[in-house]
Amino acid sequence: MAKESMKAREVKRAKLVAKYAAKRAALKEIIAKSQDPVERYEAARKLQEIPRNANPIRLHNRCKITGRPKGYMRLFGLSRIQFREMASQGLIPGVKKASW
Repeated sequence: MAKESMKAREVKRAKLVAKYAAKRAALKEIIAKSQDPVERYEAARKLQEIPRNANPIRLHNRCKITGRPKGYMRLFGLSRIQFREMASQGLIPGVKKASW
């Protein structure tokens, strides 16, 4: 089980990403399409002033139950360990253990 502080940190990052998403997109658009080097420089400088944790790259998927960062299955939002336990117990609709 992950520490509560690690889970809280991820939630905080997700909020920052959402807050600055539009501003980041606008500045990146200016940097990509502007022909004026001064305007591009100013946009790049403003982009650097945005907090680092507002970058979506810094987000990390975590298991909804345990908070485990590794072995994450996107389709279910669970780690491989929790997925296996819940599938064996029949708690995930449409999933059952294969046997042949």
